[in-house]
Amino acid sequence: MAITHIGQIARLGLIAPYTGRIGGMFLCLAGGPQMYRNMSLVGAAVLCALVGAAQAQGAGPVRSESVDDVIARVIREAASAENAPRSVLPVVMGARIGEHEDRTRFVVELSDPINIRTFSLSNPNRVVVDMPAVQWRLDGPPRPSGLGSVRSYRYGLFRPGNSRFIIDLNRPVIVSSPLVIPPEGGSGYRVVIDLSPTTQTRFDETAGWPADLRARESQAERLAAVAPASSGQTGRVAQKRIVVIDPGHGGIDSGTNGTNGLMEKDLVLDEAIRLAHALMQAGACTVHLTRDSDIYIPLRERRDIARSWHADLFISLHADSNPDRSVRGLSVYTLSESGSDREAAALARKENQSDVIAGVDLGGENSAVAPILIDLEQRDTLNRSSRFALGALARLKVATDVLLRDPHRSAAFAVLKAPDVPAVLIELGYLSNAEDAAQMVLPRWRNAVADAIAGAVDEQFHLRPAIDDATASTAKFTGQE
Repeated sequence: MAITHIGQIARLGLIAPYTGRIGGMFLCLAGGPQMYRNMSLVGAAVLCALVGAAQAQGAGPVRSESVDDVIARVIREAASAENAPRSVLPVVMGARIGEHEDRTRFVVELSDPINIRTFSLSNPNRVVVDMPAVQWRLDGPPRPSGLGSVRSYRYGLFRPGNSRFIIDLNRPVIVSSPLVIPPEGGSGYRVVIDLSPTTQTRFDETAGWPADLRARESQAERLAAVAPASSGQTGRVAQKRIVVIDPGHGGIDSGTNGTNGLMEKDLVLDEAIRLAHALMQAGACTVHLTRDSDIYIPLRERRDIARSWHADLFISLHADSNPDRSVRGLSVYTLSESGSDREAAALARKENQSDVIAGVDLGGENSAVAPILIDLEQRDTLNRSSRFALGALARLKVATDVLLRDPHRSAAFAVLKAPDVPAVLIELGYLSNAEDAAQMVLPRWRNAVADAIAGAVDEQFHLRPAIDDATASTAKFTGQE
């Protein structure tokens, strides 16, 4: 049966509840028809199709369909539905920076007038240009020289219904109110924002989240923590083990960019879907994703999702980079107060800055750089995390190359610090290395890695025996497609 509408799948009982959140999305991949809302069509349809395929395995002879077939089919069907009535988002058609002696001018060109507001954040100094959801049609926008007030900028979806620019500053500035210029001479609506130099003291006096946006963020976090109860779930479905998969970065935070142009946020989302499929085939786990589309989820919300579902295991997927482009291979990280070495500690500091990159409110305990202190109650959780890391590496060595020096590493990753959920962060390889980046684009490699991780999950829950030395010595993925 072709997927024509998510509601059709839900009514047929092929998917379990979807719970929409202000701060993103997550899906429960288990049986039972429920209400859904605010779902990303393609991402959700892929997962629903995978569930239907997995459930159909016991219903009689059917044509085997790989995860690549499912993803390709859903994308084709989504494209064929483009003529269906839907609301059209405003389009951001361009952005440019003008550097002058007394100010730096930031100009955004839009297809339609929209409500835009700006605010500044300190530590580090940034300007946020906040707006409703838009379509991005920026084809290689010009970058700042770095000599003026603007060091760099980025853009993307921050929350459902909320897009933004984040402007990184070289020096403190006063931000003007946005000035909207109507279309003329073939241009669209232009929004002009002037950034004028000021003192750090004056910048700090005006920096901070607007009260209504801070309230929205707080509400999003509360919804993330109570989502299972609100959907009628108790956190466990038919005694199945609960696994939460966290594709890192997303939306405005692209993560690492590969030597071949592959973006980390796209790689890890695709790998998360494949891992969910591999786990569902075994049928012993209920799987949740922290995000199913190109959207940013703050670090603490990712942990809250795992805790709210009473997860038995949390797996965060990332890809690494290194100034030394010869460094390559997969590694698995568990939580520690400091780090297994300076490189691991530096990586944790970089990943913990993800909320800063996205312009998240870091007030109070939400600070991503706060010290991580491990108490006695967490020791058992850490032991279970380490056991999974070792089992995963034993299987992943068969599927791909692993880091030659200490592939099981530890560091103070903020996303791993839930005290009651065993958790690992898997760096799939180095996008800065040409060989790693080349194999990461291949569906065969992605499937092999997903199958290896799924096997380690089964082993962790005693659903599959540990891998033996004979299997571990077999040839790994060769990179040939």
